[in-house]
Amino acid sequence: MRVRIALWAAGVSLPLIGLWVLLAQPSLDVTWEQHPAHFWIVLAAAVASMVLALATGDAARQRNDPRVYLVSLAFLTSAGFLALHALATPGVIVAGKNAGFVIATPVGLAVASFFVAASSLLGSAPASAEWVLRRRRLLWWGVLAVMGAWAAVSLSGIGPLDRPVTPESTSKPFIVTAGVGCILYGSAAYRYFGLYRRERPLLVLGVVTAFVLLAEAMLAVAFGRNWHATWWEWHVLMAAAFLLIFASARIEYARTGSVADAFSALYLDRLAPRLAAAEQELRKGATANEVRERHRLSAEGLAQLERSLGWTRELARPDEGLAEGDRDVSVLFADLQGFTAFSERMPAHEVLRMLNENFEAVVPVLRREGARIDKFVGDAVMAEFGLGGEPDHAERAARAALALQDAAGHVASRHEGWPRFRVGVNTGPVRVGTIGGHDLTVVGDTVNLASRLESRAEAGQVVIGEETFRRLPAGAHARRLDALSVKGKTAPVDAYVLDGLPADRDERGDRLDHQEHESER
Repeated sequence: MRVRIALWAAGVSLPLIGLWVLLAQPSLDVTWEQHPAHFWIVLAAAVASMVLALATGDAARQRNDPRVYLVSLAFLTSAGFLALHALATPGVIVAGKNAGFVIATPVGLAVASFFVAASSLLGSAPASAEWVLRRRRLLWWGVLAVMGAWAAVSLSGIGPLDRPVTPESTSKPFIVTAGVGCILYGSAAYRYFGLYRRERPLLVLGVVTAFVLLAEAMLAVAFGRNWHATWWEWHVLMAAAFLLIFASARIEYARTGSVADAFSALYLDRLAPRLAAAEQELRKGATANEVRERHRLSAEGLAQLERSLGWTRELARPDEGLAEGDRDVSVLFADLQGFTAFSERMPAHEVLRMLNENFEAVVPVLRREGARIDKFVGDAVMAEFGLGGEPDHAERAARAALALQDAAGHVASRHEGWPRFRVGVNTGPVRVGTIGGHDLTVVGDTVNLASRLESRAEAGQVVIGEETFRRLPAGAHARRLDALSVKGKTAPVDAYVLDGLPADRDERGDRLDHQEHESER
């Protein structure tokens, strides 16, 4: 590994050594004024960068990844300003040179360096990642607007961008720009190289090499002599950088067959796709060592996977002593209101962390009241109370629902912007059976209504059905809702928002008096 790194470092240093030699020996810095060659070199770099901008932008949208989105903005910026510089070739679009077109390349590379550096920092700044996702369209259209305005001012012949310039006449500003760009490209290359050393994907190596070449190109911009070898060097380095990334991405696309998967090595949450596949294999009985080796998971990655499976592992276990048949139970549904919007704007690793933290908090609460966890579906959980014949299952379900909201509330208080649970509980007859010959579950109108009640609850609320309410002990605090029109029911149904239960489980009273008292409130 060290030998390969040394060889790579020697290779990417050659352009910088060559630039130093040409500047030290001006006689070697030969002149070659070839307008068509200039136009096609710059245009090729612009086209390659635009293709990358569109491909990475599409991948970022599919995976909702802020890092790749910032990389796509860097490609978009470079492509636009490179195209403007190509138009500065005398005799193509404009008759002569003007500042707007000539300095478009260093300006574009400098702006792109900010996007590149920002993309490399997102792993340690989750709040910034969310900021990028929320403003991704604004950033994209903002870049296009700036480039359009630059072109319009340059073509109009007005303002400060209408004067002819040469690299020599702008050397001092270019030196400052080059210094900033080198620092930003260099820091990004260093951070992405750390990613390469951990997993060694070809695409990341191509990106790191390209960032180094772009940093060297900016130095050549600052010190190159117009139409000399030093001037041509930054054009070639720039084109080589984008074509190198393009070639690496093309190889990955040929291997994966998907644009989104071709850029997977760059994702902020690179581990998520492998964790998803590994999870499926563990559920089917594969050993941890088999999964770890097949998906190249580190010990940390495997531990994260096992933590995420901790609250679902029981789904693969048979239900001991639970026979098929008709039962009287209480069914609880809970899901996270606003989960879809949250998952669309946040990276996958943050979504996974949010789900883990919530379910790790609420599942033990359900089990303490004797719940059987039936299933997890994304952000939702379904549980039953009373399958073991417990006569007070309605109270158990209600108490578990309130405790769930309390536990989830503590989680939400630590994480502003995380979605909150809404809960529905219903009591009545169900049929215990299997669907497709797999795990036991419960079905029936009682289950359907519990799900409907949950969908009518607000975040942080527990909504219970009429029968659940009727079986609660005296002293329960509940507010009657207006009769609900529920899909699948011809008549409106009564429901209540449950606010609290008496502390003493043995406290009982007249159920009818209790119902009349609470209904009058």
